[in-house]
Amino acid sequence: MTLTPEETAEIQSRLRNLQMEHRDLDEVIARLTVNPPNDQLLIRRLKKRKLYLKDRITQLEGMLVPDIPA
Repeated sequence: MTLTPEETAEIQSRLRNLQMEHRDLDEVIARLTVNPPNDQLLIRRLKKRKLYLKDRITQLEGMLVPDIPA
C-alpha cells in the first residue's frame, strides 16, 4: 500500500509528537528516580506509558517504509 503525501505527513507529525512525549517521560522518570519522593507506582506507570510509546513509534516508522515486492 502506497501512502499519499498527506498520509505520510500525518504519520510523520504523530511520530514527532510521540517521540517528544517519549523523551519527556524519560526525563521525568530519571528525575523521579533520583529525587524524593520516590513514588514507585507513578514511576511504574510512566515506564509502562513510555514502553507503549516506543512500540507505537516503531509501528509508525514501519508504516513509512515502502513495501518491497517479493
